[in-house]
Amino acid sequence: MTQTHETLVRRQFGEQARAYVESSVHAAGEDLDWIGGIAARTRPAHALDLGTGGGHVAYRLAAHAGRVTASDLSAEMIAAVIATAEAKRLATISGEVAAAEALPFADGAFDLLACRFSAHHWRDFDGGLREARRVLAGGAPALFVDVVAPEPPKLDMHLQTVELLRDPSHVRDYRVSEWIAALGRAGFAVRALHTRRLRMDFSSWIQRMRTSELHAAAIRSLQSRASAEVADYFGLEADGSFTLDTVAIEAA
Repeated sequence: MTQTHETLVRRQFGEQARAYVESSVHAAGEDLDWIGGIAARTRPAHALDLGTGGGHVAYRLAAHAGRVTASDLSAEMIAAVIATAEAKRLATISGEVAAAEALPFADGAFDLLACRFSAHHWRDFDGGLREARRVLAGGAPALFVDVVAPEPPKLDMHLQTVELLRDPSHVRDYRVSEWIAALGRAGFAVRALHTRRLRMDFSSWIQRMRTSELHAAAIRSLQSRASAEVADYFGLEADGSFTLDTVAIEAA
C-alpha cells in the first residue's frame, strides 16, 4: 500500500520517539556544544528547534533563550520532548507539530534557529530552507547540522543506499556543495562551516530505526562487496560499524 512521505516519516519516527530522546549519539557531541555556545553568546528571546527529533537542541537552547519552540512532523516526537522537558523542569519549551516546508509561524518570529540531523528527511529541501529563512529575523543566526555525503558519486551512492535500506523515510544526505548552493537560493549567507567525522555503531544504528533483518542483511552484503575506496573512506569495520561526515553551518 502506498503512503505519503509525511506519513512514512511520522510512522518511522513516531514509533521510535523514545529511542531518539535516549540516543547517546543524539544527546551529546561537539555540534551540540557549538549550538549552545552561540545561543549563550546571542541570548535569543525566542529560538526555534526545527525538526527537533529527540529534543536535544531544545534542551540545550533552553538554558540561554527566553522561549524555545520545538517543531517536528511527528506528534509522538513532540509529546516525548515535552514530557522530557517537564521532567527536566524546562518550562520555557513548547512544541508544535509541523512540516519543515510549511511552518505555522509568522515572518521573523525567531531570533535563532537550529536544525540538527533533520534536513535529510525533508520532502522538499529547498522549501524547508526557504521557510527557515522566512521565520527567522534578519541577521539572526541559523545553525544547521547534518550528515553530509562525500562529493565523489561512488561514495555518495554508497551512503544513500545504506541510509535508505536502514530507513525508508530517508531522502538524501546532501553534499556540502549542495548545502551551500541551497542556502544561497533560500536567501542565507554562510558565515562559518565546520566538518567532522562521526562513528556509527552498527547495532544501535539499525536498532534505533528498527531496521528489518532483511534490510540489515542487505546493508551488510553491500558492505562486504564494497570497493577498497569505499571501505577505506567509511572506515568499514567487521561488525558493520562505519564512520561518516557531518557538517555544522552557521548562516544568516
